[in-house]
Amino acid sequence: MTSPQAKMVVDQEHKIGEIDPRIYGSFIEHLGRAIYGGIYEPDHPRADDKGFRTDVIQLVRELNVPIIRYPGGNFVSGYNWEDGVGPRSRRPRRLDLAWRTVETNQVGANEFAEWVRQVDSEMMMAVNLGTRGIDAARNLVEYCNHPGGSYWSDLRKDHGYPEPHRIKTWCLGNEMDGSWQIGHKTAEEYGRLAAEAAKTMKWVDPAIELVVCGSSNSGMPTFPQWEATTLEHTYDEVDYISLHQYYGNRTDDTPSYLANSLDMDRFIRTVIATCDFVKAKKRSKKRLHLSFDEWNVWYHSNEADQKIEPWTIAPPLLEDVYNFEDALLVGTMLITLLKHADRVKIACLAQLVNVIAPIMTENGGRAWRQTIYYPYLHVSRYGRGIALNPAITSPKYDCAEYTDVPYLESAAVYNEEQEELTIFAVNRHLEESLLLECDVRGFENYRVIEYLVLKHQDLKAVNTAQEERVKPQRCEEAVLEDGRLKVPLPKASWNVIRLGKCPS
Repeated sequence: MTSPQAKMVVDQEHKIGEIDPRIYGSFIEHLGRAIYGGIYEPDHPRADDKGFRTDVIQLVRELNVPIIRYPGGNFVSGYNWEDGVGPRSRRPRRLDLAWRTVETNQVGANEFAEWVRQVDSEMMMAVNLGTRGIDAARNLVEYCNHPGGSYWSDLRKDHGYPEPHRIKTWCLGNEMDGSWQIGHKTAEEYGRLAAEAAKTMKWVDPAIELVVCGSSNSGMPTFPQWEATTLEHTYDEVDYISLHQYYGNRTDDTPSYLANSLDMDRFIRTVIATCDFVKAKKRSKKRLHLSFDEWNVWYHSNEADQKIEPWTIAPPLLEDVYNFEDALLVGTMLITLLKHADRVKIACLAQLVNVIAPIMTENGGRAWRQTIYYPYLHVSRYGRGIALNPAITSPKYDCAEYTDVPYLESAAVYNEEQEELTIFAVNRHLEESLLLECDVRGFENYRVIEYLVLKHQDLKAVNTAQEERVKPQRCEEAVLEDGRLKVPLPKASWNVIRLGKCPS
Protein backbone atom coordinates (compact mmCIF):
# COMPACT_ATOMS: atom_id res chain seq x y z
CA MET A 1 0.00 0.00 0.00
CA THR A 2 1.41 3.40 -0.98
CA SER A 3 1.81 6.20 1.55
CA PRO A 4 -0.66 9.09 1.45
CA GLN A 5 0.58 12.05 -0.58
CA ALA A 6 0.40 15.81 -0.17
CA LYS A 7 1.28 18.45 -2.72
CA MET A 8 2.57 22.02 -2.45
CA VAL A 9 3.33 24.74 -4.94
CA VAL A 10 5.63 27.47 -3.64
CA ASP A 11 6.26 30.66 -5.59
CA GLN A 12 8.12 33.69 -4.32
CA GLU A 13 5.58 36.02 -5.94
CA HIS A 14 2.75 34.66 -3.78
CA LYS A 15 3.38 36.39 -0.46
CA ILE A 16 1.57 36.65 2.84
CA GLY A 17 3.84 39.36 4.16
CA GLU A 18 7.10 40.34 5.80
CA ILE A 19 7.75 38.41 9.00
CA ASP A 20 8.35 40.63 12.00
CA PRO A 21 11.11 38.86 14.00
CA ARG A 22 9.17 39.67 17.16
CA ILE A 23 6.75 36.80 16.44
CA TYR A 24 9.52 34.64 17.92
CA GLY A 25 9.31 36.44 21.25
CA SER A 26 8.81 34.90 24.68
CA PHE A 27 7.68 35.81 28.17
CA ILE A 28 9.03 35.77 31.72
CA GLU A 29 6.73 36.46 34.64
CA HIS A 30 7.37 36.79 38.35
CA LEU A 31 5.89 33.33 38.75
CA GLY A 32 7.28 30.09 40.16
CA ARG A 33 10.92 29.55 39.26
CA ALA A 34 10.90 31.59 36.05
CA ILE A 35 13.14 34.25 37.59
CA TYR A 36 14.39 32.96 40.93
CA GLY A 37 16.10 29.65 40.16
CA GLY A 38 15.51 30.18 36.46
CA ILE A 39 17.36 33.18 35.06
CA TYR A 40 18.59 34.49 38.43
CA GLU A 41 20.38 32.36 41.02
CA PRO A 42 23.32 34.18 42.64
CA ASP A 43 24.58 31.06 44.47
CA HIS A 44 24.64 28.90 41.35
CA PRO A 45 28.14 27.76 40.28
CA ARG A 46 27.52 29.22 36.83
CA ALA A 47 26.11 32.56 37.99
CA ASP A 48 27.77 35.72 36.72
CA ASP A 49 28.64 38.74 38.86
CA LYS A 50 25.04 39.99 38.54
CA GLY A 51 23.57 36.68 39.76
CA PHE A 52 22.31 35.51 36.36
CA ARG A 53 22.81 31.89 35.30
CA THR A 54 25.17 31.79 32.33
CA ASP A 55 23.99 28.30 31.29
CA VAL A 56 20.48 29.69 30.87
CA ILE A 57 21.78 32.75 29.04
CA GLN A 58 23.51 30.43 26.58
CA LEU A 59 20.32 28.44 25.89
CA VAL A 60 18.26 31.62 25.44
CA ARG A 61 20.82 33.13 23.08
CA GLU A 62 20.70 29.95 21.02
CA LEU A 63 16.98 30.53 20.51
CA ASN A 64 17.59 34.06 19.18
CA VAL A 65 14.59 35.49 21.06
CA PRO A 66 13.97 39.05 19.78
CA ILE A 67 11.58 40.32 22.49
CA ILE A 68 10.63 39.16 26.01
CA ARG A 69 7.46 40.23 27.80
CA TYR A 70 7.75 41.15 31.51
CA PRO A 71 6.78 41.13 34.46
CA GLY A 72 3.40 39.47 33.83
CA GLY A 73 0.96 37.97 33.26
CA ASN A 74 -1.44 37.85 36.17
CA PHE A 75 1.36 39.04 38.45
CA VAL A 76 1.43 42.52 36.93
CA SER A 77 -2.14 43.35 38.00
CA GLY A 78 -1.01 43.60 41.63
CA TYR A 79 2.56 44.78 41.08
CA ASN A 80 4.07 48.01 42.36
CA TRP A 81 7.02 48.53 40.05
CA GLU A 82 8.71 50.84 42.55
CA ASP A 83 9.21 47.81 44.86
CA GLY A 84 11.73 46.36 42.38
CA VAL A 85 14.11 49.30 41.97
CA GLY A 86 16.75 50.86 44.17
CA PRO A 87 18.97 49.17 46.76
CA ARG A 88 18.04 45.51 47.15
CA SER A 89 18.32 45.69 50.93
CA ARG A 90 15.43 48.16 51.00
CA ARG A 91 13.10 46.30 48.68
CA PRO A 92 9.97 44.97 50.40
CA ARG A 93 8.69 41.45 50.34
CA ARG A 94 5.10 41.35 49.10
CA LEU A 95 2.31 38.81 48.95
CA ASP A 96 1.62 38.03 45.31
CA LEU A 97 -2.11 37.37 45.25
CA ALA A 98 -2.10 36.13 41.66
CA TRP A 99 -0.04 33.02 42.43
CA ARG A 100 -0.23 32.99 46.26
CA THR A 101 3.52 33.29 46.75
CA VAL A 102 5.94 35.74 48.36
CA GLU A 103 7.72 38.10 45.96
CA THR A 104 11.16 39.20 47.19
CA ASN A 105 11.64 41.90 44.52
CA GLN A 106 15.32 41.07 44.18
CA VAL A 107 14.85 41.35 40.42
CA GLY A 108 13.02 44.34 38.99
CA ALA A 109 12.89 46.48 35.88
CA ASN A 110 16.57 47.45 35.88
CA GLU A 111 17.95 43.98 36.49
CA PHE A 112 15.64 42.48 33.89
CA ALA A 113 16.68 45.12 31.36
CA GLU A 114 20.30 44.12 32.03
CA TRP A 115 19.53 40.44 31.54
CA VAL A 116 17.61 41.10 28.32
CA ARG A 117 20.65 42.87 26.90
CA GLN A 118 22.81 39.87 27.83
CA VAL A 119 20.58 37.53 25.82
CA ASP A 120 20.57 39.91 22.82
CA SER A 121 16.88 40.67 23.10
CA GLU A 122 14.63 43.60 23.90
CA MET A 123 12.05 44.12 26.60
CA MET A 124 8.26 44.26 26.32
CA MET A 125 7.05 45.90 29.51
CA ALA A 126 3.56 45.46 30.97
CA VAL A 127 1.99 48.09 33.21
CA ASN A 128 -0.44 47.47 36.08
CA LEU A 129 -3.97 48.49 35.13
CA GLY A 130 -5.49 46.25 37.79
CA THR A 131 -4.76 47.84 41.17
CA ARG A 132 -3.09 50.89 39.66
CA GLY A 133 -3.52 53.08 36.60
CA ILE A 134 -2.45 56.14 34.62
CA ASP A 135 -0.09 57.68 37.16
CA ALA A 136 2.00 54.57 37.85
CA ALA A 137 2.11 53.78 34.13
CA ARG A 138 3.37 57.20 33.04
CA ASN A 139 5.91 57.26 35.85
CA LEU A 140 7.28 53.89 34.79
CA VAL A 141 7.70 55.09 31.21
CA GLU A 142 9.51 58.16 32.51
CA TYR A 143 11.72 56.04 34.78
CA CYS A 144 12.67 53.62 32.01
CA ASN A 145 12.82 55.80 28.91
CA HIS A 146 13.33 59.48 29.72
CA PRO A 147 16.99 60.54 29.36
CA GLY A 148 17.14 62.71 32.49
CA GLY A 149 16.30 65.99 34.12
CA SER A 150 13.05 64.79 35.71
CA TYR A 151 12.21 63.16 39.03
CA TRP A 152 11.76 59.57 37.83
CA SER A 153 14.52 59.58 35.21
CA ASP A 154 16.97 61.07 37.69
CA LEU A 155 15.96 58.43 40.21
CA ARG A 156 16.90 55.76 37.67
CA LYS A 157 20.30 57.44 37.37
CA ASP A 158 20.65 57.45 41.17
CA HIS A 159 19.95 53.71 41.06
CA GLY A 160 22.99 53.21 38.84
CA TYR A 161 21.50 53.30 35.34
CA PRO A 162 22.56 56.55 33.67
CA GLU A 163 21.26 55.57 30.23
CA PRO A 164 17.54 55.06 29.55
CA HIS A 165 16.39 51.52 28.76
CA ARG A 166 14.50 52.74 25.68
CA ILE A 167 11.75 50.13 25.98
CA LYS A 168 9.71 50.39 22.80
CA THR A 169 6.78 48.00 23.35
CA TRP A 170 4.37 48.25 26.30
CA CYS A 171 1.33 46.18 27.34
CA LEU A 172 -1.66 47.97 28.83
CA GLY A 173 -2.34 45.50 31.63
CA ASN A 174 -3.05 41.78 31.33
CA GLU A 175 -6.22 39.71 30.74
CA MET A 176 -8.45 42.38 32.19
CA ASP A 177 -11.59 40.49 31.09
CA GLY A 178 -10.80 37.61 33.44
CA SER A 179 -12.57 37.30 36.82
CA TRP A 180 -9.32 35.79 38.18
CA GLN A 181 -7.52 39.05 37.46
CA ILE A 182 -6.86 41.50 40.27
CA GLY A 183 -8.80 44.60 39.24
CA HIS A 184 -10.96 42.75 36.68
CA LYS A 185 -12.96 45.22 34.59
CA THR A 186 -15.76 45.33 32.09
CA ALA A 187 -14.84 46.17 28.50
CA GLU A 188 -16.18 49.72 28.97
CA GLU A 189 -14.22 50.25 32.17
CA TYR A 190 -11.02 48.83 30.75
CA GLY A 191 -11.37 50.57 27.39
CA ARG A 192 -11.67 54.00 28.99
CA LEU A 193 -8.75 53.41 31.37
CA ALA A 194 -6.53 51.91 28.67
CA ALA A 195 -7.23 54.81 26.31
CA GLU A 196 -6.25 57.40 28.92
CA ALA A 197 -3.20 55.44 30.05
CA ALA A 198 -2.10 55.02 26.43
CA LYS A 199 -2.49 58.70 25.67
CA THR A 200 -0.53 59.74 28.74
CA MET A 201 2.26 57.18 28.26
CA LYS A 202 2.79 58.39 24.69
CA TRP A 203 2.92 61.97 25.91
CA VAL A 204 5.92 60.93 28.02
CA ASP A 205 7.53 59.03 25.13
CA PRO A 206 5.90 59.38 21.70
CA ALA A 207 8.18 56.65 20.28
CA ILE A 208 6.62 53.77 22.22
CA GLU A 209 4.17 51.20 20.82
CA LEU A 210 1.23 49.94 22.85
CA VAL A 211 -0.62 46.63 23.13
CA VAL A 212 -4.20 46.72 24.39
CA CYS A 213 -5.69 43.64 26.10
CA GLY A 214 -7.89 41.43 23.99
CA SER A 215 -9.79 38.47 25.40
CA SER A 216 -7.94 36.12 27.74
CA ASN A 217 -8.80 33.28 25.36
CA SER A 218 -11.25 32.54 22.57
CA GLY A 219 -13.55 30.65 24.94
CA MET A 220 -14.42 33.71 27.03
CA PRO A 221 -18.19 34.39 26.96
CA THR A 222 -17.51 38.03 25.99
CA PHE A 223 -15.30 37.14 22.98
CA PRO A 224 -15.16 38.92 20.53
CA GLN A 225 -17.44 41.69 21.83
CA TRP A 226 -14.70 42.52 24.35
CA GLU A 227 -12.33 43.32 21.47
CA ALA A 228 -14.93 45.45 19.68
CA THR A 229 -15.84 47.51 22.75
CA THR A 230 -12.25 47.93 23.91
CA LEU A 231 -11.08 49.00 20.47
CA GLU A 232 -13.86 51.54 20.10
CA HIS A 233 -12.19 53.35 23.01
CA THR A 234 -8.54 52.68 22.17
CA TYR A 235 -8.21 52.21 18.39
CA ASP A 236 -6.59 55.59 17.78
CA GLU A 237 -4.19 55.26 20.71
CA VAL A 238 -2.80 51.71 20.40
CA ASP A 239 -0.80 49.71 17.87
CA TYR A 240 -1.67 46.09 18.71
CA ILE A 241 -4.33 44.01 20.42
CA SER A 242 -3.33 40.92 22.40
CA LEU A 243 -4.40 37.30 22.01
CA HIS A 244 -3.79 34.53 24.56
CA GLN A 245 -4.38 30.79 24.05
CA TYR A 246 -3.21 27.53 25.63
CA TYR A 247 -4.03 23.95 24.69
CA GLY A 248 -3.83 20.59 26.46
CA ASN A 249 -4.45 16.91 25.76
CA ARG A 250 -6.51 16.18 28.86
CA THR A 251 -8.54 13.34 27.32
CA ASP A 252 -5.54 11.69 25.64
CA ASP A 253 -7.09 12.27 22.22
CA THR A 254 -3.99 12.91 20.15
CA PRO A 255 -5.74 13.36 16.74
CA SER A 256 -7.91 16.16 18.22
CA TYR A 257 -5.00 17.58 20.19
CA LEU A 258 -2.80 17.95 17.12
CA ALA A 259 -5.67 19.67 15.29
CA ASN A 260 -5.88 22.53 17.80
CA SER A 261 -3.96 24.85 15.49
CA LEU A 262 -7.19 25.02 13.46
CA ASP A 263 -8.82 26.63 16.50
CA MET A 264 -5.86 29.00 16.80
CA ASP A 265 -6.30 29.97 13.15
CA ARG A 266 -10.00 30.66 13.68
CA PHE A 267 -9.17 32.78 16.74
CA ILE A 268 -6.73 34.93 14.78
CA ARG A 269 -9.14 35.38 11.87
CA THR A 270 -11.93 36.45 14.21
CA VAL A 271 -9.76 39.06 15.93
CA ILE A 272 -8.59 40.40 12.56
CA ALA A 273 -12.20 40.70 11.43
CA THR A 274 -13.11 42.52 14.65
CA CYS A 275 -10.22 44.96 14.26
CA ASP A 276 -11.23 45.68 10.69
CA PHE A 277 -14.87 46.16 11.73
CA VAL A 278 -13.84 48.85 14.21
CA LYS A 279 -11.56 50.38 11.58
CA ALA A 280 -14.48 50.62 9.17
CA LYS A 281 -16.82 51.94 11.85
CA LYS A 282 -14.33 54.69 12.70
CA ARG A 283 -13.57 55.33 9.01
CA SER A 284 -9.92 55.02 9.98
CA LYS A 285 -6.97 54.54 7.65
CA LYS A 286 -4.97 52.87 10.41
CA ARG A 287 -4.41 49.11 10.28
CA LEU A 288 -4.21 47.48 13.69
CA HIS A 289 -1.87 44.54 14.17
CA LEU A 290 -1.99 41.58 16.54
CA SER A 291 0.24 40.60 19.45
CA PHE A 292 -0.23 36.91 20.29
CA ASP A 293 1.72 37.49 23.47
CA GLU A 294 0.78 34.28 25.31
CA TRP A 295 0.60 30.91 23.56
CA ASN A 296 1.73 27.41 24.40
CA VAL A 297 0.74 24.01 25.75
CA TRP A 298 -0.31 24.11 29.40
CA TYR A 299 -1.97 21.26 31.28
CA HIS A 300 0.60 18.80 32.62
CA SER A 301 1.25 20.70 35.85
CA ASN A 302 -2.33 21.59 36.80
CA GLU A 303 -2.74 18.83 39.39
CA ALA A 304 0.71 19.32 40.95
CA ASP A 305 0.10 23.06 41.31
CA GLN A 306 -2.86 22.37 43.60
CA LYS A 307 -0.48 20.80 46.13
CA ILE A 308 1.98 23.70 46.38
CA GLU A 309 2.20 25.28 49.83
CA PRO A 310 0.99 28.90 49.60
CA TRP A 311 3.10 31.92 50.50
CA THR A 312 6.45 30.36 49.73
CA ILE A 313 9.23 31.92 47.63
CA ALA A 314 9.68 30.72 44.05
CA PRO A 315 7.88 27.36 44.36
CA PRO A 316 7.87 24.99 41.34
CA LEU A 317 4.64 26.26 39.78
CA LEU A 318 3.44 25.52 36.22
CA GLU A 319 6.40 23.25 35.54
CA ASP A 320 4.96 21.29 32.63
CA VAL A 321 7.20 18.45 31.49
CA TYR A 322 6.61 18.44 27.75
CA ASN A 323 6.43 15.31 25.66
CA PHE A 324 6.97 14.67 21.96
CA GLU A 325 3.36 15.26 20.90
CA ASP A 326 3.50 18.66 22.62
CA ALA A 327 6.42 19.56 20.35
CA LEU A 328 4.30 18.62 17.32
CA LEU A 329 1.47 20.90 18.42
CA VAL A 330 3.90 23.75 19.15
CA GLY A 331 5.21 23.28 15.61
CA THR A 332 1.70 23.63 14.14
CA MET A 333 1.09 26.73 16.26
CA LEU A 334 4.29 28.33 14.96
CA ILE A 335 3.20 27.54 11.42
CA THR A 336 -0.17 29.18 12.15
CA LEU A 337 1.58 32.36 13.26
CA LEU A 338 3.54 32.39 9.99
CA LYS A 339 0.31 32.02 8.03
CA HIS A 340 -0.81 35.33 9.51
CA ALA A 341 2.50 37.19 9.32
CA ASP A 342 0.77 40.11 7.61
CA ARG A 343 -1.19 40.88 10.79
CA VAL A 344 0.50 39.04 13.69
CA LYS A 345 3.61 41.11 14.32
CA ILE A 346 4.43 40.08 17.91
CA ALA A 347 4.03 36.69 19.59
CA CYS A 348 5.37 35.36 22.87
CA LEU A 349 5.82 31.70 23.67
CA ALA A 350 4.72 31.61 27.29
CA GLN A 351 6.98 31.20 29.04
CA LEU A 352 10.76 30.92 28.60
CA VAL A 353 12.34 29.23 31.65
CA ASN A 354 10.84 26.61 34.03
CA VAL A 355 7.26 27.94 33.89
CA ILE A 356 5.52 26.19 30.93
CA ALA A 357 8.83 26.65 29.18
CA PRO A 358 11.21 25.25 26.57
CA ILE A 359 14.10 25.57 29.05
CA MET A 360 14.18 23.80 32.43
CA THR A 361 16.64 24.11 35.29
CA GLU A 362 17.56 22.49 38.57
CA ASN A 363 18.25 24.81 41.49
CA GLY A 364 22.00 24.69 41.84
CA GLY A 365 22.22 22.19 38.98
CA ARG A 366 21.75 21.70 35.28
CA ALA A 367 19.71 23.38 32.58
CA TRP A 368 18.26 21.49 29.62
CA ARG A 369 16.08 21.71 26.53
CA GLN A 370 12.51 20.44 26.65
CA THR A 371 10.93 18.83 23.57
CA ILE A 372 9.21 22.07 22.51
CA TYR A 373 12.57 23.84 22.42
CA TYR A 374 13.36 22.49 18.97
CA PRO A 375 10.43 23.66 16.81
CA TYR A 376 10.79 27.08 18.46
CA LEU A 377 14.54 27.07 17.76
CA HIS A 378 14.10 26.04 14.11
CA VAL A 379 11.44 28.60 13.24
CA SER A 380 13.23 31.40 15.09
CA ARG A 381 16.46 30.55 13.31
CA TYR A 382 15.18 29.81 9.80
CA GLY A 383 11.82 31.60 9.68
CA ARG A 384 13.18 35.07 8.99
CA GLY A 385 12.16 36.89 5.82
CA ILE A 386 8.91 36.72 3.85
CA ALA A 387 6.07 34.33 4.64
CA LEU A 388 4.91 32.84 1.35
CA ASN A 389 1.42 31.60 0.53
CA PRO A 390 1.82 28.08 -0.90
CA ALA A 391 -0.98 26.15 -2.55
CA ILE A 392 -1.39 22.98 -0.48
CA THR A 393 -3.36 19.82 -1.17
CA SER A 394 -3.41 17.27 1.64
CA PRO A 395 -5.47 14.22 2.63
CA LYS A 396 -7.62 14.92 5.67
CA TYR A 397 -9.08 13.18 8.70
CA ASP A 398 -11.96 13.64 11.13
CA CYS A 399 -11.63 13.38 14.91
CA ALA A 400 -13.73 13.96 18.00
CA GLU A 401 -13.23 17.75 18.06
CA TYR A 402 -12.63 18.68 14.40
CA THR A 403 -13.49 17.65 10.86
CA ASP A 404 -11.44 17.95 7.67
CA VAL A 405 -8.10 18.18 9.44
CA PRO A 406 -5.23 18.15 6.92
CA TYR A 407 -2.51 15.65 7.73
CA LEU A 408 -0.01 18.19 6.40
CA GLU A 409 0.41 21.49 8.24
CA SER A 410 3.03 23.57 6.47
CA ALA A 411 4.48 27.02 5.88
CA ALA A 412 7.18 28.38 3.58
CA VAL A 413 9.57 31.26 4.30
CA TYR A 414 11.79 32.98 1.76
CA ASN A 415 14.91 34.75 3.00
CA GLU A 416 15.84 36.90 0.02
CA GLU A 417 19.06 38.20 1.56
CA GLN A 418 20.36 34.67 2.26
CA GLU A 419 18.76 33.25 -0.92
CA GLU A 420 17.16 30.49 1.12
CA LEU A 421 13.72 28.90 1.10
CA THR A 422 12.65 26.99 4.23
CA ILE A 423 9.64 24.71 4.40
CA PHE A 424 8.28 23.84 7.85
CA ALA A 425 5.97 20.83 7.90
CA VAL A 426 4.14 18.68 10.45
CA ASN A 427 2.77 15.29 9.47
CA ARG A 428 -0.20 14.69 11.78
CA HIS A 429 -0.67 11.10 10.61
CA LEU A 430 0.04 8.82 13.56
CA GLU A 431 0.46 5.63 11.55
CA GLU A 432 1.94 6.45 8.15
CA SER A 433 4.53 8.61 6.50
CA LEU A 434 3.29 11.33 4.16
CA LEU A 435 4.98 11.84 0.81
CA LEU A 436 5.32 15.58 0.23
CA GLU A 437 5.75 16.65 -3.38
CA CYS A 438 6.58 20.33 -3.64
CA ASP A 439 6.81 22.35 -6.84
CA VAL A 440 9.56 24.96 -6.34
CA ARG A 441 10.32 25.67 -9.98
CA GLY A 442 10.06 29.39 -9.22
CA PHE A 443 13.35 29.03 -7.33
CA GLU A 444 15.82 28.31 -10.09
CA ASN A 445 19.15 26.65 -9.40
CA TYR A 446 18.32 25.77 -5.78
CA ARG A 447 19.46 22.70 -3.86
CA VAL A 448 18.67 20.99 -0.56
CA ILE A 449 21.12 22.29 2.03
CA GLU A 450 19.61 20.64 5.13
CA TYR A 451 16.72 18.45 6.18
CA LEU A 452 15.96 18.25 9.91
CA VAL A 453 13.41 15.87 11.44
CA LEU A 454 12.02 15.65 14.97
CA LYS A 455 10.42 12.26 15.47
CA HIS A 456 10.01 9.57 18.13
CA GLN A 457 8.20 6.25 18.34
CA ASP A 458 6.74 7.25 21.72
CA LEU A 459 4.41 10.26 21.58
CA LYS A 460 4.81 10.64 25.35
CA ALA A 461 8.63 10.70 25.34
CA VAL A 462 10.17 13.54 27.37
CA ASN A 463 13.58 15.12 27.89
CA THR A 464 15.18 15.29 31.32
CA ALA A 465 18.35 16.68 32.85
CA GLN A 466 19.83 13.20 32.48
CA GLU A 467 18.67 12.26 28.99
CA GLU A 468 17.59 14.10 25.84
CA ARG A 469 15.31 11.51 24.22
CA VAL A 470 13.65 13.91 21.77
CA LYS A 471 16.03 15.87 19.57
CA PRO A 472 16.27 16.64 15.85
CA GLN A 473 18.09 14.44 13.35
CA ARG A 474 19.67 15.32 10.03
CA CYS A 475 18.20 13.24 7.21
CA GLU A 476 19.09 12.70 3.57
CA GLU A 477 15.68 11.71 2.16
CA ALA A 478 14.77 15.13 0.71
CA VAL A 479 15.39 15.06 -3.06
CA LEU A 480 15.16 18.09 -5.37
CA GLU A 481 15.24 17.48 -9.12
CA ASP A 482 14.13 19.81 -11.90
CA GLY A 483 12.41 22.14 -9.46
CA ARG A 484 10.40 19.37 -7.81
CA LEU A 485 11.05 18.46 -4.20
CA LYS A 486 10.08 15.05 -2.82
CA VAL A 487 10.25 14.35 0.91
CA PRO A 488 8.77 11.35 2.78
CA LEU A 489 7.65 12.99 6.03
CA PRO A 490 7.77 10.36 8.80
CA LYS A 491 4.61 9.64 10.74
CA ALA A 492 3.94 12.12 13.55
CA SER A 493 6.91 14.34 12.76
CA TRP A 494 8.19 17.92 12.67
CA ASN A 495 10.22 18.67 9.53
CA VAL A 496 12.46 21.51 8.38
CA ILE A 497 13.56 21.43 4.72
CA ARG A 498 16.05 24.14 3.82
CA LEU A 499 16.79 25.00 0.20
CA GLY A 500 19.54 27.37 -0.90
CA LYS A 501 20.80 28.75 -4.17
CA CYS A 502 23.68 26.84 -5.69
CA PRO A 503 26.99 28.70 -5.72
CA SER A 504 27.58 30.29 -9.12
